[in-house]
Amino acid sequence: MFRGIQFKSIFMKFSASFILVGLIPLFALSFFSVNTFSEYVERYTTRNMQQMVLYMSYNLNVAFDQYNETSKLMYTGRYDGWVESSRQNQTYNVNVLETINTTPIESYLKTLLFSDSHITSVHFVRKSDGKLYYQEKGNKALDEERLPYRDWLAAMAPQPSKVAIFPTHDDEYYYGSSRKVFTIGRSLIDTSGRVTREPKVVGTLFLDVDVEVFRQMIQELSLGDKDELYLLDKDGSVYFSNQEQPAVHDVSLLASEDPERIVIREPIPFLNGELIARIHRDSLFERLFSARMTVYLAIIICAFVLIVMGVWFSRRLARPIRDVIRQMSVVESGNLETKLDVSSNDELGRLAYGFNRMVERLQAYIDEAYVAQIKQKQTELNALKSQIRPHYLYNTLEVIRMNAVDKGESEVADMILSLSNQLKYVIDYGEDKVSIRSELEHLQHYFRIISVRYENRFDLHLDIGPGVNLDWPIVKLSLQPIVENAIQHGLRPKGRGTVGVTMENKNGQLHVTVYDDGTGMDRTRLSQVNEKLHAEQVPGKSIGLKNVNERIRTLFGPDYGLSISSREHIGTSVLLLFPVPDGEQPAPEAEADSSGRQDTQDASGY
Repeated sequence: MFRGIQFKSIFMKFSASFILVGLIPLFALSFFSVNTFSEYVERYTTRNMQQMVLYMSYNLNVAFDQYNETSKLMYTGRYDGWVESSRQNQTYNVNVLETINTTPIESYLKTLLFSDSHITSVHFVRKSDGKLYYQEKGNKALDEERLPYRDWLAAMAPQPSKVAIFPTHDDEYYYGSSRKVFTIGRSLIDTSGRVTREPKVVGTLFLDVDVEVFRQMIQELSLGDKDELYLLDKDGSVYFSNQEQPAVHDVSLLASEDPERIVIREPIPFLNGELIARIHRDSLFERLFSARMTVYLAIIICAFVLIVMGVWFSRRLARPIRDVIRQMSVVESGNLETKLDVSSNDELGRLAYGFNRMVERLQAYIDEAYVAQIKQKQTELNALKSQIRPHYLYNTLEVIRMNAVDKGESEVADMILSLSNQLKYVIDYGEDKVSIRSELEHLQHYFRIISVRYENRFDLHLDIGPGVNLDWPIVKLSLQPIVENAIQHGLRPKGRGTVGVTMENKNGQLHVTVYDDGTGMDRTRLSQVNEKLHAEQVPGKSIGLKNVNERIRTLFGPDYGLSISSREHIGTSVLLLFPVPDGEQPAPEAEADSSGRQDTQDASGY
């Protein structure tokens, strides 16, 4: 039955439609995109490989030219920051002094050896007697018989003034070495004296360069095991290949078309040769197959996510409405204490909010109809009791006072009168604000009792500024708790002292300062008091200051309230800020004049 209800649900139908509308375009667009993407990737990959081969051919040509320039240092003499004229007798230098550019041949060869990280060894063959000079980075011993320098000299003899490059070979003429190198040869020609038909060759320099310089460039191509790369000169000689045993042994067939391979050719101007890359198609597009499978997998994942999202969306949309239906059943049963959680601001959130408002209004109507009369009767009864009790208390105190007067106890009578006035002031309900005059009268009644209680050891000093109107309103019972606090915590430990109250009109605000010359507080204690004053929770004790501060802020706003400052052994000062009523701002002359203060030294008046 539950399954039947689920399939009849409008949300279930909406979810199914959402999934179908999403899946059909997804599959159609995905298959079309995969085919288009495959064609594009094939073209892009081929062009990218052509660009990379072109870039490698350029780098190879630059590398050959760099080593060619290195071999020319015999003529320019520019190495290690040293420059010398090329018009010198190299024949005499080499044959007699055994120097090149006034540098010993061995030192010169070592300089060339370490001028490039890929130069593995350097040889120099003197023409006059065939003496061989050499330097090798690994300090390996040379087997002169295996060094094919004679073949190299014979190959360079027809054109001694040109550089010669010999294809890749093993440098097995060094004991224990198995490096692959290619050799660059250049003859040192004496350019001093007359120019002769035949160049005056003094000696020949050979540089062995590690083919690792080629392999580093090949790594940028990311060639596969089936891909082939050949570096050829104009005669078809293979200078380098990434294959130990090339698949094509006939060099003339390297550039021929092959259905299984993509053939890319780029020229190498320095060799008058070319770079031929034979890229295996399956290896090149193997990544494309992986990408295609990745796209198919992404399609499956998207379809799965779409289905999950459709089901989740349906349930999430249906759950709030089901909650409303469930709570409506609860309200129908007569329980009006139910409430829905509003977790969003959309239509469903507004529906839940409207339901809660409906229940609240219904509860309010019931309260007005059945409970309001009972509460009204109870309120009237409590008000009557509160009126009877203070009235009875006032009458009792008056009887006691008159009895004290009759017996000549005037001080006791005055204390009873002050106490009666205090109680009347405190118990009088319905007032949050009183005039400054009333608050000061209450403060004086309080201080009169304090003076008798502590044998006149404490004095009250009132200082009312000229711009202060005693009829202005302030918070009821705002001064007495602070004065009481000053006596209890500031003056009593000291034994004697004065409490002062000053009132000034500053910048449209009433500044009331209650200060004492008592013990004061240290910084730690003052910090604790300020924290309690501004804390959100109500402290367990010492709530008088916080109560006054909260009542001022509640009645007049957050710009008003009280602040405390204190210095240990000097005293404490509490500043209360109240607003000045509109239209009561003093003239600038009156505000600047501070000579006409109302000053009272004790509690007798103001």
